[in-house]
Amino acid sequence: MTEARRGSDRWLYAIAGALVLAGVFHLLVFALDDRAWSGPVSWRKPFTFGLSFGLTLATITWLSSALRVRPHVRRALLVIFAIDCVVEVMGVSLQAWRDQPSHLNTTTPTNAAIAYTLAVGGAVLILTLGTFAVIAIRGRVTGPPSLVLAYRAGFALLLGGLASGVAMIAVGSVAMRTGTAEHAYQVTGFLKQFHGATLHAVLVLPGAGWLVQRLTDDERLRVRAVGAVAGAYVAVAALLLVLGITNL
Repeated sequence: MTEARRGSDRWLYAIAGALVLAGVFHLLVFALDDRAWSGPVSWRKPFTFGLSFGLTLATITWLSSALRVRPHVRRALLVIFAIDCVVEVMGVSLQAWRDQPSHLNTTTPTNAAIAYTLAVGGAVLILTLGTFAVIAIRGRVTGPPSLVLAYRAGFALLLGGLASGVAMIAVGSVAMRTGTAEHAYQVTGFLKQFHGATLHAVLVLPGAGWLVQRLTDDERLRVRAVGAVAGAYVAVAALLLVLGITNL
């Protein structure tokens, strides 16, 4: 990464750090409050959303610097993604403080406005992250074969995470229309472990690729090491997917 690009990305890392701190803040609120950890109005949601979106924004900013994409396209995608991350975390956090479910909740005009905003934000996530994923999976990565493999595997699993998010919202929406709200909120998160694991594969696998670059100069060994880590990660993700489906 050039010094100019590194400098221009600092504000993105600052936003990512602020989102992580927002998540940690809500963890502290949970420790001081008597509200349950689980459930649609728990403090868990703003904690996990802040932490997850902050880490993902920092990760995508870092990884995208090695993608062969026009600088202005990269910048536009990152700006849109960063704004969307803030909107998602703020929406979930606002509803937690209002003691209201954030997703699928259209019981009042305010709740509906927030729920629809989060839904649109989800579509924006798919557009921006999906674009980066397609670039990476096509192998348009600056680096040795082992790093290209790490990017491809990480972003491919990221697509699985995005798809599982869509699946959970779809299942929850159907359950909301055909049953009770309580049941809908119970079934909506049936893939949340798979969702979380696959979304953050884009950090773990390229991170493993970066690590093996510093452990050995043998590129064939590097490729095998990254392949082994990716294979193990896929196996765990597959297990989480099966468990989520069977528990639905």
